[in-house]
Amino acid sequence: MTKKQKKALNRIIVSAVCFLIVALLKHLFPEFEGWISFLFLIPYFIVGLEVLEDAWKGIKNGSVFDENFLMAVATIGAVLLGEFQEGVAVMFFYQVGELFQSYAVGKSRQSISDLMDICPEFANVLDEDGNIHEEDPEDVPVGALIIVRPGERIPMDGIVIEGDSNVDTSALTGESKPLHVKLGSEDISGCVNESAAIKIKTTKLYEDSTVARILELVENSSMKKAKVESFITRFSRYYTPAVCYGALFLAIIPSLITSDWKTWILRALTFLVISCPCALVISIPLSFFGGIGGASRSGILVKGGNDLEALSQMSKIVFDKTGTLTEGRFQIVEAVPSEGNSEEHLLWVAALAESYSTHPIGEILRKGYENESRDILHNVQEIAGHGIRAEINGSPVSVGNLKLMRSDGILIEPVDGIGTVVYVTENKNYLGYIRIADAVRTDTYKAIEELKELQVETVVLSGDDSNTVRQVAEGLGIPSYYGELLPVDKVQHVEKLLSEKLSENEKIAFAGDGINDAPVLMRSDIGIAMGAMGSDAAIEAADVVLMDDNLRKIPLAIRISKKCMRIVKENIAFSLLVKALCLVFAAVGYANMWWAVFSDVGVMIIAVINATRMLKPLKIE
Repeated sequence: MTKKQKKALNRIIVSAVCFLIVALLKHLFPEFEGWISFLFLIPYFIVGLEVLEDAWKGIKNGSVFDENFLMAVATIGAVLLGEFQEGVAVMFFYQVGELFQSYAVGKSRQSISDLMDICPEFANVLDEDGNIHEEDPEDVPVGALIIVRPGERIPMDGIVIEGDSNVDTSALTGESKPLHVKLGSEDISGCVNESAAIKIKTTKLYEDSTVARILELVENSSMKKAKVESFITRFSRYYTPAVCYGALFLAIIPSLITSDWKTWILRALTFLVISCPCALVISIPLSFFGGIGGASRSGILVKGGNDLEALSQMSKIVFDKTGTLTEGRFQIVEAVPSEGNSEEHLLWVAALAESYSTHPIGEILRKGYENESRDILHNVQEIAGHGIRAEINGSPVSVGNLKLMRSDGILIEPVDGIGTVVYVTENKNYLGYIRIADAVRTDTYKAIEELKELQVETVVLSGDDSNTVRQVAEGLGIPSYYGELLPVDKVQHVEKLLSEKLSENEKIAFAGDGINDAPVLMRSDIGIAMGAMGSDAAIEAADVVLMDDNLRKIPLAIRISKKCMRIVKENIAFSLLVKALCLVFAAVGYANMWWAVFSDVGVMIIAVINATRMLKPLKIE
């Protein structure tokens, strides 16, 4: 607890003790009951003086209709009518509720504060003389050399120019597995160096670094309120004055008719306590704050409550293919030798034949065989659109597509599947095939399955050739896919989908790498940037930023948002129902001040407890 919370708790405890003492005196000396009742003012002022002061400040500043004003009027009125115990009880339990919600909000803010711990306190700068001295990261220029020792947080983005270490990225990505960095690796600010000292050359100013931008994003998340938050704010602005005038009407009109002023004024004061909108005003923002904080601990940065609300309404998500559904780099994913041949010999023949090729496929086939002698390679002939013919140790070899095989008179069954298939022959004998593809991420299949379970439709847009896009989409079970698209074409496709929406509550998301997909990220209802550590374009353009490449965090973000909205709706329905019933009972005389305490403080505590469920983060199942 903070000092302020401890101070409030002490006041509550002292007030409770004083209240019990006065109640005991009243019981022991009933003949002095009238005078002893005035002693209830002691616990009243102990626990309620701050509320009275805040109410007075509000009146002076023109902000009359708030919960402090309602509590002040209701309790002072009760005391003036001789209902000392009820007046003290209302103030006492109101302060108990305030302390409880303050503690709950503090716990929620702690989830954000944990993320704020990524903020570096200093940078070890290496000067020209080889001396190390600490400087504020904000004062370190681009191109400076900094030393990061084991256990220290990397203060700025840069490139490793010396050293080899493991880096803990959990504060940014939510993943516990460390990242290995070495010479030439890009280091991201906010991560913790674990095993050995590394020397980094800074590439950005601190204000432009990943850590600074993330902190700015999280700090400003409360500025982007969800529609329901904005509604509650507007609702309270009109609701509180309305019930105050309603209470005034309830106190005066029936009293003029019946002449029973005390009864109707007490009912009006009870009406005021019941009407206090604390449960809604506190629990709704707390739910969104907890949802944003819980998502951040999982490496999902949501820019505001409106984006969290939009995630819960997602009906369709459009994926970029390269770098999002796939790894974004081509590699050998399969090497299948024919009967009687070995995989090693198949790869060796293909690599040697491609020794002089400048084609990207040739570069991939050569990996791992760069040091092989080319003295045995002769008569290399590269045939555009087909492949390569050559001689290795005097034996003719062919490495290429099905067209090359057929022109050589080699009859083989075509191989279907994702990627480019390279066939290899030696001495007119078929050695096997090698498949080269941009491999689908290991978590993509599970992510698409989870999205289907959440009833979210999926679409693939890509600049790659249509056949490759079709193979990837069909392999993932995605029925809608479009290839050979320019960035402007992707925007047009998303705009078409947006125009086909059946209602405003139906949201369409786009997930991309955040660099070349910035236009379509900004155009969609929800822009989701993948693997955005260090990507300025992603953080700027997207509404939701995933700090690593784990696609399964998209359905996780949807589950977090749905849970948040479910809690918000529960709190709204529960609070309004209880208050409506209690207001009716108070108006007809069936609800006293104790009912009022429950409908205000009790409902607030229950709503806040329900909202704190968002503090328990969901995890990838």
